[in-house]
Amino acid sequence: MNRVALKTLFIKEIRRFAKVWMQTVLSPLVTTSLYFLVFGVALGSRLKEISGVPYIQFVVPGLVMMTMVRDSFLNTSSSLFQSKINGTITDLLVAPIGASEILLSYVGAAMCRAVITGALVLVVALFFTWFPLHNVGWTIFFTIFVPATFALLGIVSALWAEKFDHLAIFPNFVLLPLAFLGGVFYSIDLLPEPWNAISRLNPLLYMVNGLRFGFLGVADVSPVASAVVVLISFMVLLSVAGIMLQRGYKLRT
Repeated sequence: MNRVALKTLFIKEIRRFAKVWMQTVLSPLVTTSLYFLVFGVALGSRLKEISGVPYIQFVVPGLVMMTMVRDSFLNTSSSLFQSKINGTITDLLVAPIGASEILLSYVGAAMCRAVITGALVLVVALFFTWFPLHNVGWTIFFTIFVPATFALLGIVSALWAEKFDHLAIFPNFVLLPLAFLGGVFYSIDLLPEPWNAISRLNPLLYMVNGLRFGFLGVADVSPVASAVVVLISFMVLLSVAGIMLQRGYKLRT
């Protein structure tokens, strides 16, 4: 492990998203505030409670998770893909830095961005409602491993993509539908069959409900089941991203 290279690349990635903070940090905050207004306040005035908690409290963990998922994915995918397109990826290929250092640097920086934006969403939520912290351990677990999982997915997608249209497939046609169908704004217990059973095939459902259990102590699925889904997804994507980087997939052409 080249610690100097790891530290240098990590700081470079932190500085990259920090320089455009209005786009990387402020923009998601404004979007989430609109979600609070539309779903939390407007809809919450009609739909009082879900699972025994006020509706506006119910959506807070989902909005936090949706923000962290999106930002962690976008941070790694955009950075690595732009390096490929601009040709600056050559600097990494000729430098004394291995696949593990690259992986840790990109994922670590993406997790930092996700945690920052997630924390800011919580601050915004305090202007609309208060919320308890039911279980610190589960909250920390899902705050760490879910952003790391989607940061790895961002690396895989950036390595696979050959043009911007390919890269746009994931956030527009995969992440966004899965987020809206993952119980962010509702409980799947309200869905009739077969939609209830189909919703349980959505991995984001487990991630959202895992964080919801950590915050509120209520969830549509067991936190243990959610943790298993997250760990399996993390290990699979870690293996795929590691192999692709090790082999220089679409990087040495």
